Amino acid sequence: QVQLVESGGGLVQAGGSLRLSCAASGLTFDEHKMGWFRQSPGKEREFVVAINPTGTTTYYRDFVKGRFTISRDNAKNTVYLQIHSLKPEDTAVYYCAAGVLTAASYDYWGQGTQVTVSS
Repeated sequence: QVQLVESGGGLVQAGGSLRLSCAASGLTFDEHKMGWFRQSPGKEREFVVAINPTGTTTYYRDFVKGRFTISRDNAKNTVYLQIHSLKPEDTAVYYCAAGVLTAASYDYWGQGTQVTVSS
């Protein structure tokens, strides 16, 4: 079955950096777009950034532009999210997701990794 396993979260001070990873298995990775979402306490899950199957196109929400970078290594079936200049409001559970390019939705989700930013 399809599995997406996130890692790399943790507790970091404001201004710090983290790199999240999401390892995929059970799917043809290079045929799926990959996205990162996050959910803060008391809020709905929100879309953060996505990357197309070949890694040539990315889409960022405005509030993360310049601080977040998504990338993928199709040889390793892994997608990454590099985060710089972390802010307390970035505190959330970060989820990766996979979906076919022809649909707007995502079909597969990871279990999430907690990112906590202290001020």
